Amino acid sequence: MKTLVLFYSTYGHLWKMAEAIAEGAREVAGNEVVVKRVPETLPTEVLDKIGATGAQQAFAHIPVVTPSELVDYDAIIFGTPTRYGNLCGQMQAFMDSTGGLWATGALVGKVGGAFVSTATQHGGQEETIRAFHTELLHHGFIIVGLPYAWQGQMGHTEVTGGTPYGASTVAGGQGERQPSPNELEGARFQGKHTAEIARKLAVK
Repeated sequence: MKTLVLFYSTYGHLWKMAEAIAEGAREVAGNEVVVKRVPETLPTEVLDKIGATGAQQAFAHIPVVTPSELVDYDAIIFGTPTRYGNLCGQMQAFMDSTGGLWATGALVGKVGGAFVSTATQHGGQEETIRAFHTELLHHGFIIVGLPYAWQGQMGHTEVTGGTPYGASTVAGGQGERQPSPNELEGARFQGKHTAEIARKLAVK
């Protein structure tokens, strides 16, 4: 069985969440887990201006995916920052490039899910994941979220992401906040849970 954790990250928050998702997925025996990123669409001068160039060097070693690779995986978990309650442009551009896969039904029956980051607590985490779910449904994915079996989303004593739709983190208005231990634990739970569901379906 193979699982792909596919993300876009401007400043590294979603990369850290992706690595935690992958850690959880690797707990499922016999699961080969690959982490990749979607292509950057912003020009270098813009990345320099917004202070993202240096941050992105930390995960520049992560290979860039191509649409044709998606057919090789049993489960795919997508990570995107939120842009006005929707996918970021880089992830949307990648999803727009998968039309050929949609036309042939190449991804029907695969297991999928999403995880996100927002600047604020109420910046559209659930809305963005649900928007991603719509795109996955068009491809025929079997969607897996982050069930309340993970008790970390039940607390109210700290600022934290985590929704039943998928793992999430709050990055702060300037990207100053890093994923918390609780948020990373939620990501690990989602990675393992998704891989377990994919394995059960593969056995059937």
